[in-house]
Amino acid sequence: MAQDATTRTRTESDSLGSLEIPADAYWGIHTARALENFPISQRPISVYKDLVVALAMVKQASARANLEIGVLDTERATLIDRASQRVIDGEFHDQFVVGVIQGGAGTSTNMNANEVITNVALEMAGREKGDYAFLSPIDHTNRSQSTNDVYPTAVKIAVINATHDLIAAMGDLQEAFAAKAVEFHDVLKMGRTQLQDAVPMTLGQEFGTYALMIAEDRTRLREAVMLLHEINLGATAIGTQLNAPNGYV
Repeated sequence: MAQDATTRTRTESDSLGSLEIPADAYWGIHTARALENFPISQRPISVYKDLVVALAMVKQASARANLEIGVLDTERATLIDRASQRVIDGEFHDQFVVGVIQGGAGTSTNMNANEVITNVALEMAGREKGDYAFLSPIDHTNRSQSTNDVYPTAVKIAVINATHDLIAAMGDLQEAFAAKAVEFHDVLKMGRTQLQDAVPMTLGQEFGTYALMIAEDRTRLREAVMLLHEINLGATAIGTQLNAPNGYV
């Protein structure tokens, strides 16, 4: 642990060397490398709440699967599970700091999630942040996983969750248009085509058409989102399940 007049830090190491990480940060050295390597966007992934939640859902599900098949012990799996739930519940989102524009097909985002969840879990266990000998972002929180199956799965889950909210909001809009269709059923107006007046219609007919269009779009969204329920977890790096233990999928 290093300290100067303004900032307390902890030392973390990887295959490239060591870095000083702010002592109160839940992210670690891989996130720090990403901040150095990809200073492209001032927009962190934390602005996409649904994605952060989905990443934590993936980590939680993986911890439970790893526990069930016996490749992760109860203590570590439970800590990862509980830490992931806290992120799902809205905590620590400000610790997802890597930029939305980055190289590596999401590796920096995946490691940001691994490190945050790991350090939250370590703190819950009464240990120091960065005590990766006990709980590792790679060997435990990311066990049986690859960025190439975690990231697309999280994106799909995020879109599914966001689409549910969208469909609900569209339902409110549909009802509002339908109510206006009734209210204006006897209000005459000119229908228009080719940028000019055409034939008469009621304002209620116009709003009724809007309501119908929204209803049809809601149906299309429900059908389309079903395709996203096929997820990538267990496929690991290139779809061959390499390093995913038997029973994980």
